[in-house]
Amino acid sequence: MPEATSVAFVGYRRVRRFASLDGLRCLAVLPVIWHHSTPAPPAGVLGRGPLGVDLFFVISGFLITALLLRERREHGSVAIGRFYARRALRIFPAYYLVLGLYLARALLFMAPSPTRDHFLHNVSYWATYTANWFVDFSVLYPVVFAFGWSLAVEEQFYTAWPWFTRGPRWLLPVAALALLALDQSVERGLVGAGWSPLAQRIAASIATPICLGALVACLLDVSKGFGPANAVLGRRLAAPAAAALLVFLLADLSAPLLAIEAAMALLVAACCIRPDHGLAWLVDARPVRWMGALSYGLYLVHVAAITAVKRVVPGHASDAPFVFAVGLVLAIPLAWALHKAVEVPLLGLRARLRGGDGGHGAS
Repeated sequence: MPEATSVAFVGYRRVRRFASLDGLRCLAVLPVIWHHSTPAPPAGVLGRGPLGVDLFFVISGFLITALLLRERREHGSVAIGRFYARRALRIFPAYYLVLGLYLARALLFMAPSPTRDHFLHNVSYWATYTANWFVDFSVLYPVVFAFGWSLAVEEQFYTAWPWFTRGPRWLLPVAALALLALDQSVERGLVGAGWSPLAQRIAASIATPICLGALVACLLDVSKGFGPANAVLGRRLAAPAAAALLVFLLADLSAPLLAIEAAMALLVAACCIRPDHGLAWLVDARPVRWMGALSYGLYLVHVAAITAVKRVVPGHASDAPFVFAVGLVLAIPLAWALHKAVEVPLLGLRARLRGGDGGHGAS
């Protein structure tokens, strides 16, 4: 390995916090908020908002895997109990507070209706992060707390993934490739025809972008992978080029989803492989990183904020730009309050448990 590449490799493996990921989280959550602000998915690239969740998934797969690999290298193994404790302290308090408020609203303020009954019937699945397996999303009425499906996917990943670090080094990338192949095969109907509906749904719940993020982390963690990756993605223009490729694929409505998710993985890698990448002016800007740091709270409260806007100003309920702008203005202070009241008091305890892993806005 050339000396410059070796220095870059050593520097990369020492990083505990990838500063640009907060900015990327901001760019991930805004399209999701836009999507939920629209009365129906718009045509063209403006209808691509749900793919913000895929970017969240790539970030989570990359960051969790990178930090697990660092912990195993530094300490010889991963303390799985401490990992679970960090994740619980990061995710559960805000999640269960918001879910509890939704439950209180359903019990105290919502009139009996299929929407209310559906939520109350499924609240145990939301509470156990299994809604993506058991909740029927195909109903003809709104699904309360529907945004929680992605949090279930991530929590399932957090639960299972650390155990793969207990095997040989090659197990993590092989497991990520196997899970990716399984997900793609089920999605395309290549396997699973004789499986039970639940088995099919569980297999389809594997998130390809999480697997891609994990693969990138595995690639960059070894010198034989870092060298070639650094030669391409370690250039200052690599991050803008990856962003341009992603925008191009998003604008091309015929582009395969897998190609879009791969472009997201390239973007994450280019923003992490060197701190002074060519998009640092954007994703490292203080307002962008600040909003990215609040992205988990924004994800939890944005639907409630949007619903409030539509009810208070019903004449503009179909005006997506208005609902998005006002909903965002309302959601930001709610997310900030959630952060200050629930997350900040636990930072010290998380630090003692060696926190720092990822997720929706996690640091």
